[in-house]
Amino acid sequence: MSRFPPSAALLCSITALLGACTSTGSTPDILAARTAQIERTTHGVAHITAPDMETLAYGVAYAHAQDNVCQTAQQLLTVRGERSKFLGGSARGLLGLRALPNEQIDFFIAAHMDDAALERAWARSSTEAQAMVRGYVAGFNRYLADHAQKLPASCAGQAWVRPMTEADMRRLSEISSVQAGIAALADGMLGAQPPAAKAAQAASLPPLALAAAEMRERGLLDSPYGSNAWAFGKDSSANGRGLLLGNPHFPWVGVNRFWQMHLTIPGQLDVMGAAIGHGAVVQIGFNKDVAWSHTVSTGKRFTLHELSLVEGQPTQYLVDGKPEAMRSRSLSIQVKQADGSLATKTHTVWATRWGPVVVVPNARLGWTAQTAYALQDANSGNARSVDTWLALNRASSVADMRQGLANLGTPWVNTIAADRHGQALYADASVVPDVDAAQLQRCAPSAGAAALFKAAGLVVLNGSRSDCDWRRDSTSAVPGLTPISRLPLAVRTDWVHNSNDSFFYSHPAQKFEGISPLVGDASVNRPRTRAGLSEIPQMLARGKASPASVQQQLFANQNFIGAQVVPDLLAACQASPPASADAREGCAALKGWNLTSNGDARGAHLFREFWRTARSIPQVHRIPFDAAQPVATPTGLRMADDAVASKVWEALAGAAKKVKDAGFALDAPLASVQRPVITDQPIGLHGGDEIEGVLNNLGDRAAPGIGPKGLRIDYGTSYVQTVTFDERGPLAQALLTYGQSSEPGSVHATDQLQRYVAKQWPVLPFHRADIEQARIAPPLTLKRP
Repeated sequence: MSRFPPSAALLCSITALLGACTSTGSTPDILAARTAQIERTTHGVAHITAPDMETLAYGVAYAHAQDNVCQTAQQLLTVRGERSKFLGGSARGLLGLRALPNEQIDFFIAAHMDDAALERAWARSSTEAQAMVRGYVAGFNRYLADHAQKLPASCAGQAWVRPMTEADMRRLSEISSVQAGIAALADGMLGAQPPAAKAAQAASLPPLALAAAEMRERGLLDSPYGSNAWAFGKDSSANGRGLLLGNPHFPWVGVNRFWQMHLTIPGQLDVMGAAIGHGAVVQIGFNKDVAWSHTVSTGKRFTLHELSLVEGQPTQYLVDGKPEAMRSRSLSIQVKQADGSLATKTHTVWATRWGPVVVVPNARLGWTAQTAYALQDANSGNARSVDTWLALNRASSVADMRQGLANLGTPWVNTIAADRHGQALYADASVVPDVDAAQLQRCAPSAGAAALFKAAGLVVLNGSRSDCDWRRDSTSAVPGLTPISRLPLAVRTDWVHNSNDSFFYSHPAQKFEGISPLVGDASVNRPRTRAGLSEIPQMLARGKASPASVQQQLFANQNFIGAQVVPDLLAACQASPPASADAREGCAALKGWNLTSNGDARGAHLFREFWRTARSIPQVHRIPFDAAQPVATPTGLRMADDAVASKVWEALAGAAKKVKDAGFALDAPLASVQRPVITDQPIGLHGGDEIEGVLNNLGDRAAPGIGPKGLRIDYGTSYVQTVTFDERGPLAQALLTYGQSSEPGSVHATDQLQRYVAKQWPVLPFHRADIEQARIAPPLTLKRP
């Protein structure tokens, strides 16, 4: 069922009792104070116009609630720490990008959220940012009041659907900022308890591979969530202006879904794009002069501090030779019981001058009689992001973008941009603790903890010295964070790109010096990075970049890893056929694969299941990684090595059996196997997994691997856009793959999936005449009470 009203007259009658009539009208008619207009164009894209920031946010919140009111209500339940009270303690919910039991989520919220501190942090933001908080809260609450008796089935009649407060809004922003930090270690914070005497001695350290696996599971190392972004300058674009491809790979379920909007304050703001979470600001998008996108960066968002404990006192630690007592806090939450009654549960958490104590045994982070670990999160209290994105929304050049990024508000992303003047920008101006290579060496912890940086991406400092705290550089917008002058930033007229490896590979000719290891290094961990560095030159060799050529390149779905390893596999299949019948069937199926992840690619699903296992075989590649050839290596399969070949055949046989057991043919077309998790409609998807180096990245993080329902995609290509410019302004085409609405009954829940399957890129209406032509319903005009 559509969430949009059929007429303005009906809306007026609905809201008349609230003293706020709704009417239709052209944009100039609604510029009176406290009045917002919402227009919907093809696929339910929302265009909101208002005379000021507060009223604009009011309209954004109302429009977003039309599509996602229950999703927002669920997230409010999370940030209030009340999931257990209403849904039970053992049920699971999302905390950032992780699914955890409700009890753990609620105790984490009780421990982390400090409303007074958040209010102080937001008081330092601009008056516009604070006005947007007020407006958004009022707009969401207006929607609830207008639709109290007719909410979608997923939250209709639920006691936990309640109006939003400004404190809630600040918490929503906070949880988004720290999802790459302390929230990813929430259970580690809750599990940190003083050791019992008999268990106080340090145990043997677990292998570093286990620590790496633990951080991958938490999304802190080689996370599957990421993005591609390409920006072409005047030397590489067909029209001599900037050209951008933005291709974020984010969840298709939960609060990290994108939502499309066009925001206009006449004479002040005119910007279009998309955002995750809640807030009346475009996070990825374009205006008349600039287009930009973000990719998850390799920068570190927190440091761990190794504590030397006072002998016989495991809750006291030494700093500069003097003991300090840890601070304990007793938390309480209410938990719904089986009979519907509420029980109170309590839990104690521990904190230090560096932050909360955390325990993650698999990652060598324990609490013994001698040692404990505390976490300092650089994004805690980050209320700057709205002002950063407002600056990007208003930028007229990539030079303006740099200035806007200087306040260090982007919590965990790179920024890639192109402007109408033909300049292309790469910047990792994200939040990174100000710790350089010299301090890492000077403040090294024990050998076992120091090894975690290279192996598992965890930065551990010596917590027994006060001079091992983050540097406070007065030139930084936030002393303690690395200033933009010491972060990687490049402006070029050819091209830049990023696929979630570090700044080091933004362009083959780009050099950076003096960048902290906490921002990134020269390693290549993403096959998509290699694919981008290969496919961009391939595309440019055919001619200068245009929106059509970029779109075609992305959706060509070249399987980079398949092209690297399958020729050796098939050669071995023919020269020395495997003994296993399943493996021989796998050989036959892969012989007919076209090495793409297109919907009609036969055997692509089999290769994915094979590579999930085979990529972890020691020394599996015929040619290992060579830093001098980061695109070309590693490559091939070491099939001349009998031990490696045996493991490869075992992986192929296992993959073939798994596919057949799931009920699919080994040579089935990918689209018959790969389906979205958000619907049971038979919508077959093209695109490939992170591990395969397919730029059009789709994945199945919640339930990896093929099953009876196939490959159920729950993240990947989401808001994908190409933008260039002409004399009038932006020329934008974009898809929100899963649609505007998270409600299954909405006509806009899956409508864009059909366009994605067909590889069609809708043109976005930006100019007034284009919006009016593309409107799918009468405008909705909201007068604030």
